[in-house]
Amino acid sequence: MRILGIETSCDETGIAIYDEQQGIMAHKLYSQIEVHADYGGVVPELASRDHVRKTIPLIKEALKEAGLSPADLDGVAYTAGPGLVGALLVGCSIGRSLAYGWNLPAVPVHHMEGHLLAPMLENDVPEFPFIALLVSGGHTMLVRVDGIGQYEMLGESVDDAAGEAFDKTAKLLGLDYPGGPVLAKMAEAGQQGRYKFPRPMTDRPGLDFSFSGLKTFAANTIRDNDSSDQTKADIAYAFQEAVVDTLAIKCKRALQQCGLNRLVIAGGVSANTSLREKLAATMQKLNGKVYYPRPEFCTDNGAMIAFAGMQRLKSGVSADLTFKANPRWPLDTLPPV
Repeated sequence: MRILGIETSCDETGIAIYDEQQGIMAHKLYSQIEVHADYGGVVPELASRDHVRKTIPLIKEALKEAGLSPADLDGVAYTAGPGLVGALLVGCSIGRSLAYGWNLPAVPVHHMEGHLLAPMLENDVPEFPFIALLVSGGHTMLVRVDGIGQYEMLGESVDDAAGEAFDKTAKLLGLDYPGGPVLAKMAEAGQQGRYKFPRPMTDRPGLDFSFSGLKTFAANTIRDNDSSDQTKADIAYAFQEAVVDTLAIKCKRALQQCGLNRLVIAGGVSANTSLREKLAATMQKLNGKVYYPRPEFCTDNGAMIAFAGMQRLKSGVSADLTFKANPRWPLDTLPPV
């Protein structure tokens, strides 16, 4: 069984073809960084227009790379939410139309389920149950996963997501868009201990996150100090260390609360080297193991949508002739497979 996956939830156009036996047969990704760089963030209308321009050409390239025609496919999966509604509508309308034209089932996919299942594209696959930390520019959440579609929300951000806080703090430091990876690179030259940032919401029970105050603390620190490169690097180091420690503390708390020792981390921020090192050390102390997707599958991509769509298709999920974009779509409302 083979399926085409289409991802257009924000500022990356991702296309992939996944085969149940062979794995990923083709993987194409176009990033809109240059489109949005002048504005310092994603402009939804520009994102939608760029998806319109790029989606069909990338699908043609993926089919050519895999040596397939539409007749060789068994389904079309597309991201139906959450995300930017205009961007989602591009993928939904193209995916549903292609499925109709090719006489194939269409499978709407939850973007965060795609991220959550992305580590299963690797050779070392986590067994159920496990705790998942989904951490990106738009979401930070802890989820207990007992199976595909069996999700219990344990905690989430009450304001800024971790990735959003990275990008906003980077902007305060005068760094280019997208700021998160640039801040992480700058932090490599930072000195430990010069600045001490708070670890928000770790001194109280619960598994929710809050990074808005940390961003404000960073803004005040930047304002009250000189603007030398070393000072900026030291602030970047302290900020990143605070975010990483906060995430690790909450992950440890969730694992102990649920009595589990397997942790999955996915989403764009999961590519952060400091976070990976911290969580690896945390899991070693807990006699557990942490699982990640490879870096290219941490950010938004078509492969994770194709894989998640395959699981849903195999369980009999398909859409009728109507389609709907769900910019807000709680993960724990998905039916089990």
